[in-house]
Amino acid sequence: MPVNRTRKARYARRRKRRMDLMEHDLSVEQWSALKAAWGGCAYCGEPDESPQRDCVLAISRGGRYTLDNIAPACRSCNASKCNSEVIHAGIHYPAGFLKSILCTSGNRLLYETCDRRSIPHKRLGKLIVATNSEECHELEKIREQARQNGVTDLALLGRRQIRILEPEVKAEAALFSPATGIIDTHSLMRSFCMNAEKHGAITAFRSCVTAIRHDKQGYDVEINGGDYRFTTRVIVNCAGLHSDKIAALAGMDIDKLGYRLKYCKGNYFTLSPAPKLRHLVYPVPVKNNEGLGIHATIDLNNRVRLGPDNEYVQKLEYSVNESRKHSFYQSVKNYLPNITADALQPDMSGIRPKLQGPGESFRDFIIREEKDRGCPGFINLIGIESPGLTSCIAIGKRVSSLVEEALQ
Repeated sequence: MPVNRTRKARYARRRKRRMDLMEHDLSVEQWSALKAAWGGCAYCGEPDESPQRDCVLAISRGGRYTLDNIAPACRSCNASKCNSEVIHAGIHYPAGFLKSILCTSGNRLLYETCDRRSIPHKRLGKLIVATNSEECHELEKIREQARQNGVTDLALLGRRQIRILEPEVKAEAALFSPATGIIDTHSLMRSFCMNAEKHGAITAFRSCVTAIRHDKQGYDVEINGGDYRFTTRVIVNCAGLHSDKIAALAGMDIDKLGYRLKYCKGNYFTLSPAPKLRHLVYPVPVKNNEGLGIHATIDLNNRVRLGPDNEYVQKLEYSVNESRKHSFYQSVKNYLPNITADALQPDMSGIRPKLQGPGESFRDFIIREEKDRGCPGFINLIGIESPGLTSCIAIGKRVSSLVEEALQ
């Protein structure tokens, strides 16, 4: 069957499923799941009919719904796809933070899931390189931070060892992390979606949460300005770049609570011709953990990509800022001296949902049930940036425990 006919048939089925949902009472007794997502994606080619519309992901099981507002991409894109696709080890985050706890446990869980479900990935290992004496001192601090987080397999390398591992990398010293790897995030998202549908999830498209009302019976969630609605005892707000807006719809003062997100854009450039790298190469991180620096990663097709940088923006806009090419080159040539500025080609950008603004102190994930703030059964996941991908399964397990407690 031709590709265009296949797509038409697929979307006809999805439209019918959406209409079926709208014709029924969406109570938890009738539906084991409701999952609504954007009807178009600029990244993977899904039809894009309504660029102004957000989407909602709602999965219900026994009285709880998960709301996931993603715009303007499909389920496998946006923050979940527009990133470095790196499986982190849990090295850089403060001890005791959810980012360190969930990343270190999530690293193991993600590799196990990839092996079990045949999700494409590679455990390549990562070099954190120091190019001067000041950065060499920082490596010891990073190694100690990793130990506090339970990451004990880092190896300190000298110039000769670095040259053996990566002949094109210039550095005085480096830390080698064997547990760091890369993953095909599209395949991971598809696997999660297929598993959800296998357990009864139903997919509907072009649905947006427009109101949330709370009473003693639970939450009444309005979709598309009243096209349809459902009620639920528990809501899990994992809406990524829009999670603060969902919390505000539920009546929370996101400024008072410190929940308002700051959009931090990260640009990426590819290298052509590219150095022949066998491992991921990271510089010593920037201060305040705004990011891990402009690093060199390898994807599953052996393509070398540089990024991301940090550019706070006011709106969600995904074009690559080509004016930052020179700063990329200046940063990367310190440890990849053989590349030329002409080798850098614009690739993509992603946007992080950060809780801290420029120069502000490091913030942790927000993962909590909001009973003490007048919203029992409303579970917020806000500021889920890196290492959210690595932590995803561990986050899911933590949220599952919160849901069970809320339903007792």
